Amino acid sequence: MARSPLPHVSFDSVLAAAERIAPYVHRTPIMSSATLDHELDASVVFKLESFQKVGAFKARGATNAVLSLSEEAASRGVIAHSSGNHGAAVAYAARIRDIGCTVFMPAGAPTIKIDAVRGYGAEVVLVDRAVLSESTHSRAEASGATFIHPYEDPDVIAGQGTAALELLHDHPDLDFLLCPVGGGGLISGSLVTSAALAPHTTVIGAEPQRVDDAYRSLQTGIHQPPVMPPDSIADGLLAVLGEKAFEILTAAGTEIVTVSEPEIIDAAIFHLQRMKTVVEPSGATPLAALRKLGDTVAARKVGVIVSGGNTDFVWLAR
Repeated sequence: MARSPLPHVSFDSVLAAAERIAPYVHRTPIMSSATLDHELDASVVFKLESFQKVGAFKARGATNAVLSLSEEAASRGVIAHSSGNHGAAVAYAARIRDIGCTVFMPAGAPTIKIDAVRGYGAEVVLVDRAVLSESTHSRAEASGATFIHPYEDPDVIAGQGTAALELLHDHPDLDFLLCPVGGGGLISGSLVTSAALAPHTTVIGAEPQRVDDAYRSLQTGIHQPPVMPPDSIADGLLAVLGEKAFEILTAAGTEIVTVSEPEIIDAAIFHLQRMKTVVEPSGATPLAALRKLGDTVAARKVGVIVSGGNTDFVWLAR
């Protein structure tokens, strides 16, 4: 029996997003590891969004949102704030429509991500993380550009749900699906998709212990404030859980598994050494959480969405 519809985003909007963005994004590969299957006594498949346009799943949501804009709105350009991947995705989507794009980024963002945003033709403005949102909205109000939120925009959430759509099309028999959790756009879209296509699949979020606002929010039933200042090797997961994501995850009864920094690094090294894939720490967080689940996943089939592969490898020194 299908679950009740979740708030804010419909499965029809995910299907529409899939059709809209198909010419501009990759249908990313799926891989497995016999070594990991033996370790966990499970069957695990990885959806490698590290091979996506801009190197991350963010291309899906940003492209859907930008392509959904009216001609009048698009003519005024777009603006975003991002630690990296969403900014690159919005810049990529803006280039598709040949419109202006400005991205505000925290001054400490990895150089590889700053360069990527600039490489797609966007103006990059570096500011202190504490004033990231305020600075972005001030510029948007002054310029008239459309703000593309990284995880509160329903069109972004619907676009992110297309990764799970592809995975569940190829593997409809998953018992579990693991996604990283930062602002919550990816897991929200995945929940909407799984509720419609695979109600038997349990979606689990993976979050760094150092920035555990999603875990605390779902444990208490109250949307919790972020850890300040946010600090994790998984720089793509530093955003506070969004309001819409909190409501979607709460309605779905979602479990969040938190993992330590060493566990995240060990998972990223496993991807690199055993699977020969470059995965940023944020993208390795679901594997770290999967390992903590232990007997829960034994003899089960598990899907993991690897969110991205944009990294400067600074974490290897740790």
